[in-house]
Amino acid sequence: MKLYNSYTQTLETFTPIKANEVSMYVCGPTVYNHAHIGNARPLVVFDTLRRVFEALDYKVKYVSNYTDVDDRIIQQALEQNVSELDVASYYIKEYEKVIADLNCELPTEIVKVTETMDEIIDFIQQLLAADKAYQTDKDVYFKIDEIENYGALSKQNLEDLVVGARVEANLEKINPLDFTLWKQTDQGIAWDSPFGRGRPGWHTECVVMIQEKFNHQRIDIHGGGMDLKFPHHENEIAQCEALHDHNIANYWVHNGMLNIDGEKMSKSLGNVVWAKDFIEELGGDVVRWLLLSTHYRAPLNISQETITQAQSEIHRIKTALKAAQLHLQLGQIEASETIDQVMLDAFLKAMSDDLNTQNGFKVLFVTVKALNQSLRHQKDDYELIQKQTNALTKMLNVLGIKYDILTLSDADRALFDAWQTAKAEKQFDRADQYRQQLIDKGFF
Repeated sequence: MKLYNSYTQTLETFTPIKANEVSMYVCGPTVYNHAHIGNARPLVVFDTLRRVFEALDYKVKYVSNYTDVDDRIIQQALEQNVSELDVASYYIKEYEKVIADLNCELPTEIVKVTETMDEIIDFIQQLLAADKAYQTDKDVYFKIDEIENYGALSKQNLEDLVVGARVEANLEKINPLDFTLWKQTDQGIAWDSPFGRGRPGWHTECVVMIQEKFNHQRIDIHGGGMDLKFPHHENEIAQCEALHDHNIANYWVHNGMLNIDGEKMSKSLGNVVWAKDFIEELGGDVVRWLLLSTHYRAPLNISQETITQAQSEIHRIKTALKAAQLHLQLGQIEASETIDQVMLDAFLKAMSDDLNTQNGFKVLFVTVKALNQSLRHQKDDYELIQKQTNALTKMLNVLGIKYDILTLSDADRALFDAWQTAKAEKQFDRADQYRQQLIDKGFF
């Protein structure tokens, strides 16, 4: 497996910390609203990465989170006259519907900030004790000046950042780039702490969750969208290095952003597409395929053209698979695990090259073409068809594309026999009636 490491900006051969195991953390959503289609991209990308690792016989521990403490959640709660936990709980349920509809497997664990508060408070105390943070009259801040290589992930020019930060200077801060670890407040949901009643800053939760769920160890992969590189991921690294003198992860993997008809998706442009609506319109398989159709690091453009192409390709795949399953069942061929290993290996090789889905798709369609040719051949080679069918389903499993498993009943077989007999006897009106019944049953 090769992965592009955003930290080193190079394509690297993946070497796990522990043989045959992968530890992976991906930043989850702030649950104050429905997930938009941009939020769905990392869901699908990192679910697919997990599936590739599992196909390569790695054991994957995949942890994500819900940020269920946030000013936007508090604002929603005030507007709806409900508690912050009610708001978060509702949008978590909605988000998990999107996860299911996109055929993503749930992470091994999903952690909530509200369930990790004691650990977050303890972590901040450790930073204070190590003189990596400081407390003012109101808040607790992290000392950026304590980190020599701050900005190494995002490759930001710190002098430019400092100039920008001074525009809205907070006189409490030693360095304008120092970020909040704890904010004192009596508005909205809050917790008692040694630094006063309040709630944590955004950048600490993921570091603490990784510590707690991976036994205070460095992890293999930390993932998320490109937009999280700075300041969120940069600040995660800073906190980990401050206490542990090492990066929080060996590989930083970031997916690209999403455009709608060539423009950045934003509320100001009025082109935000909610994932649930997009899935309802197109179906989960088409949306998932579309999200994988461009290399994960590249910007993804959604347009009517790319949607139509995704619909066409999914239809082509499922039509071939259904025809193959039908052919094998009518031939009364017992299911077997025999497989076209050459094609499957070629597919996994493509997917193992920095999750190159475009090349993976090419191998898949070569398999579809070969399967269709086998089905058209006058002499039935059931073993070859079975091998090609199994290779295709394995590829779809890795890509997370669902497919139906065709099962013929005795009545279905009788209907096929009647149709074939009517055609052989040139009773075309009756044959058309049987064929229509088969169409109604979804066989054609």
